[in-house]
Amino acid sequence: MNKKILDSDNKVIKRIFNLDTNAFKEGHLPVKTKELLGLVASAVLRCDDCIQYHLESAKESGVTTEEMMETMSIANLVGGTIVIPHLRKAVEYWEMLDEKE
Repeated sequence: MNKKILDSDNKVIKRIFNLDTNAFKEGHLPVKTKELLGLVASAVLRCDDCIQYHLESAKESGVTTEEMMETMSIANLVGGTIVIPHLRKAVEYWEMLDEKE
C-alpha cells in the first residue's frame, strides 16, 4: 500500500514518509532500540496496526521475546491497564511471527 500512496506524488506525504524512514535508521540509538521505543509509543496510543508494524520491525532487528515483553511491560506501566488488551494482541501477533521463522 505504501507504493500506491507514494505514487500519488503528494509532496507532504512523501516528506512525512521520508522523515519516518530516516528517524528509524541507525543513528546514536541502534535500530533495535528505536523499534522498541516505537512499540511503547504505539501501545500507549493503543494503535494495534502500529504495534504490529513495530513488532515486525523489532523481530527483524533481532529483538528477543524477553526484550519484547519487557518493552510491553513499560508500555503498560506508562499507559495503564487500558493497554492490557493491546498487550494480549501483541503477544498473539508475536507468537505468529515466531511461527513464521
